[in-house]
Amino acid sequence: MPSRVTPTTLRCMTHSPSPSQELWFLDNELRQLDARRAQLLTRRAWLVAALQQPARPAPPVWPNGPAPGASPRPETSAPGVQNVLLLLGGVLLTIAAMVFTLVSWGHLGIAGRSLVLGAVTLAVLGAPVALLRRGLRSTAESVAGLGLALTVLDAYALHETVFTAADGTTYAAAASTVLAAVWAAYDTALATLPGAARPSLRLPGPAALVVAQLPLLLWTVASGGGPFTVTAAVLLTAASDAALALRISERPVRLVAVVCASATGGWGVLSAGLLSLGAAGPSDAFRAGALLLLAAAIAAGVARVAPRADLVTGATVAGALCVVAALGGVLRVSVPGVWVVPGCLACGIALAAVRRGPQAVRRGVALASAAVQAVAVLWSAAAVLVALLGPVAWLRHVWSGMPADARAAVTADIPWPPYAVTVPLILITVAATVWAAVRDEKWRPRALTAALTLTWAAALVVPAALRLPYVTALAVQGLTVLALAALASALPSTGLLARTATGLAVLTSVGVALLALAGEAATLTVLAGLVCVFTVTAWRGRPAPVAAAAALGHATALACAAGASTGWRPEHIALLVLLVPAVAALVAWRLDDTVTTVTVEMTGAVAAVVAVGLAAGDPPLFALALSLCAVIAAGTAVRPERRDVGYAAVALFVLAAWVRLTAWRVGVPEAYTLPVTVPALLVGVLRRRRDPQASSWTAYGPGLGVTLLPSLVTAWSDPGWIRPLLLGAAALLLTLLGARHRLRAPLVLGGAVLALVSLHELAPYLLQVTDALPRWVPPALAGLLLLALGATYEQRLRDVRRVREVLGRMN
Repeated sequence: MPSRVTPTTLRCMTHSPSPSQELWFLDNELRQLDARRAQLLTRRAWLVAALQQPARPAPPVWPNGPAPGASPRPETSAPGVQNVLLLLGGVLLTIAAMVFTLVSWGHLGIAGRSLVLGAVTLAVLGAPVALLRRGLRSTAESVAGLGLALTVLDAYALHETVFTAADGTTYAAAASTVLAAVWAAYDTALATLPGAARPSLRLPGPAALVVAQLPLLLWTVASGGGPFTVTAAVLLTAASDAALALRISERPVRLVAVVCASATGGWGVLSAGLLSLGAAGPSDAFRAGALLLLAAAIAAGVARVAPRADLVTGATVAGALCVVAALGGVLRVSVPGVWVVPGCLACGIALAAVRRGPQAVRRGVALASAAVQAVAVLWSAAAVLVALLGPVAWLRHVWSGMPADARAAVTADIPWPPYAVTVPLILITVAATVWAAVRDEKWRPRALTAALTLTWAAALVVPAALRLPYVTALAVQGLTVLALAALASALPSTGLLARTATGLAVLTSVGVALLALAGEAATLTVLAGLVCVFTVTAWRGRPAPVAAAAALGHATALACAAGASTGWRPEHIALLVLLVPAVAALVAWRLDDTVTTVTVEMTGAVAAVVAVGLAAGDPPLFALALSLCAVIAAGTAVRPERRDVGYAAVALFVLAAWVRLTAWRVGVPEAYTLPVTVPALLVGVLRRRRDPQASSWTAYGPGLGVTLLPSLVTAWSDPGWIRPLLLGAAALLLTLLGARHRLRAPLVLGGAVLALVSLHELAPYLLQVTDALPRWVPPALAGLLLLALGATYEQRLRDVRRVREVLGRMN
């Protein structure tokens, strides 16, 4: 086509298909592509999940559910079903044999009985041989269990028929011995069968071992052995079990041997310990101690040949504790009672000196020593709790007189524990041991903390334990507070030791303050000293948060004590206590540490609450206390970061005004509401100046509502005319101001109150008019009103239909 013809020809050509049809075609193709892409992404996600879990082969995806002919997944395995069936079968056969022996036995003679039991027992015991040769091991296991149960029934039958005159305990001992030997021989015979792999069966060997726990014990009881002999028999049985557990290689028998050794060994040690505690003289104590030493020797033997380090450590711990228990039992009957625990503690500390042997043995000895020391500390805890909590009783006997000594001071309501004289010695000894023994850098801070706590507990108990004079007890605890505070100041504040020292100092200060309540002079002196100590500690800076709070708390108590000492009433003491929150607010102003500032302010707030509580009995002074608290809060709110405290100051001022008005017996509600309305409106004005877009309801609504609503309620119940007149005038003025400044809240509230007041004033006249009208006038007026509303509603619906028709014609 010539070039001159092409443009003209192209301008005259039309598109086929049209652009709209082509656009529809493209959109349809894109939708199909999106659907295909979603299918491919779904298939890719499934393949990724299948590759991540190769152990679970993915079943083929069938469109309408599972594959045809697919069987449901079994809920249990075939061996499991087999074992359950065999177990139930063996149990049922055993029950049947027991019923036959116990119930149906009398229907046969002696020959028949012997033949039946012997034949059945031999047949059942021989059946596992054939079953093992055929490879039916599980069935052989069940049949062997049935055979063992039949041998027990045979023993019972022999006692009931042949050995009827035999002693029950003796026969049980002999029968258990024979059964253990027979079952062991039976297990050996099955294991030595040609072609049988050892172990052949799992049941006979462990069963023989379980029955073997009885012979020695039963023979001892049958021979008339006492508790010491029986305990020795139990320990020897445990020794044989331990030896078997260490030497045998079959896992089932070894596990049962370990369980039996632990059970019989624990029983023997417990019995020996009880015999040692109940020993009435040195002879019984030495015999019980010998049994404990036997248990220790058994444990030492286990530790010597045990293949694993944890077993060696456990056996060493058990043996060492048995040695200490044996020596403690001897000490109990040999020395005075107060020295028994220190003697045991000395034995436990001596264990820590062992430095020979493998690492596992040394670890076990160290653990046993730590256990003995822990038990000694727990025994001492009773005396520490009495010394710590006993002074609380003086809150009920304030300034009732100085006690006779320190022990009487802490046992006003709690008895003193027996043999607690040596508690300080025990605590100091354990503290020194912990301090000297732990040298590892990781555990050293915790060891020092534990040593400090134990030393503090010893210092707390010393006065009461030694019956020191009361003044000496106060001095000792005061020096303890001073030493702990000095230690906390000398250490880094983030360390565990420093935090512990600070906490113990505060706890001791509370205890000594309570202890000083016995005497007036002691209370004032101790509280003043504590205030000075914690003030200096806080001034040094490291434990400042806790120390500052403690100083203010003791200052509050000192103010109360000083006021009571001068004979002031509680409401007058409250004014003295308010000095503490005032000082706290001033101190918090100068502090740079955020944590210390918060603790000081919180303690000051608590002191203010105490002051308000003291002044609650006298309304004028109560109002004064609230006003002073409001002043302190307002002073705090001056700080930029404490602006929110200003709300509390306003609330306190309002509350103080209400209390004062109540004291003056003022019943006018405006006197209570205006002190709230005026500050609220001022706050609203300030907010509108800062944010001109703020709603008038937010700025002025709360303040106006606080006064208008109570006044309106009072005006409606007031028969006079002065209050409604004044309230109406105020509402009219408020309405005019709202209209002038275009503020919705004053306009609506003022107009509503004005209308309600006017309605209240016109109500009598309206009632008169209502009485003068005929009875049919109100229903008639109501009907006319409803007709007018209906007509208006119908007119609006008709207008809507017309607009809809016009729009339809336009379309």
